[in-house]
Amino acid sequence: MAKKRERVSLGVFVLVTLVLLIWPGGRPDDGGIRCRAKVLSADNGQVMQHGIIKTGFQKLVLRVESGSYAGEVVSAASNLMGKLELDAFYGEGDRILAVLTVGDGGKIVHVTPRDHYRLTGLWVMVSLFFGLLLITGGETGARALVSFVLTGVMIWKVLIPALLAGWNPLLVSFGVVMILNFSVIFLVGGLNRLGLTAFCGATLGILTTCLIALAAGKAIHLNGAVKPFSEALLYAGYADLSLSMIFIGGIFLASSGAVMDLAMDIAASMAEVARVDATLSPVALMGSGLRVGRSVLGTMTTTLLLAYSGGFTSLLMAMMAQNVPLSVMLNTPWVSSEIIHTLSGSIGLVTVAPFTAMCGAVIYKRDAAPACDAVARAA
Repeated sequence: MAKKRERVSLGVFVLVTLVLLIWPGGRPDDGGIRCRAKVLSADNGQVMQHGIIKTGFQKLVLRVESGSYAGEVVSAASNLMGKLELDAFYGEGDRILAVLTVGDGGKIVHVTPRDHYRLTGLWVMVSLFFGLLLITGGETGARALVSFVLTGVMIWKVLIPALLAGWNPLLVSFGVVMILNFSVIFLVGGLNRLGLTAFCGATLGILTTCLIALAAGKAIHLNGAVKPFSEALLYAGYADLSLSMIFIGGIFLASSGAVMDLAMDIAASMAEVARVDATLSPVALMGSGLRVGRSVLGTMTTTLLLAYSGGFTSLLMAMMAQNVPLSVMLNTPWVSSEIIHTLSGSIGLVTVAPFTAMCGAVIYKRDAAPACDAVARAA
């Protein structure tokens, strides 16, 4: 009965994911035709070199390799703005993503090189990840795969459009996180006491992270423009967006995965302990959960620190190279924002351990003889 119930729930989550995938979202595109093209020749006569920076433009001759215009040879120009993070410099034989503008009669009137073509490599990595997940995880891996895809679709089809529409960033982010919290935990843990324990602990941990991030963001006067492309977003016609609230919402969105992970670890451990020794009192069971939480907390908080610090290594290197004093460096909005990001997530992690332990002590009552189906299957 439990197995049938969980398969029905898996089918429901798959159906929801498919509906979101085909659900139209976002703004209409520019009408161009995107295709893969090969660079047949690159004329660099108009390119000016300034140290490692290049400005000017390249004259390219391309052969279209995909779509209805495959085989067509076209000319294009690639502008170089002198920004390494935005410019793409092409050489003969490179594959690029190009946008074709088609006029009356179906004739190509303009070609815009976008960047090097990376989609093939990305699809190979996605296929490798999905394949390994299914091979090593079996049915649990399939559930994890559904939760992974659902998370990505929720972010792209629900979170981003809602934020662009001007909805309250905190409410939208918290709502999306709670939907993902429910979906991911019950998909992986199953519709049982294990899933309920993890869900309750993760919910309280995410709520704590949200409150801490909100208080810290206001106290330290961070305006949210420290994130890449935030200012460009305002100039693109979204001047009414609250970058500060979007920044705070992103804090507990980013840490929610680690919170769910820790809650599931503690809930699964408590489920196993309760299954082996049904005579344990709620207090003793809560103590077991707390001891497991202490063992995992050290590595989990370090994981958050490494994950966030890896994203701004270049910033720290640039400041150290210019001999910026530590007090000045820590006071800059870029570094301060990452510190708030890390510490808010870490505080949420610290609180999720006692929250999950307390929830588990209530849910796994001494006389309940809890059925730990998910743990038994994993073993």
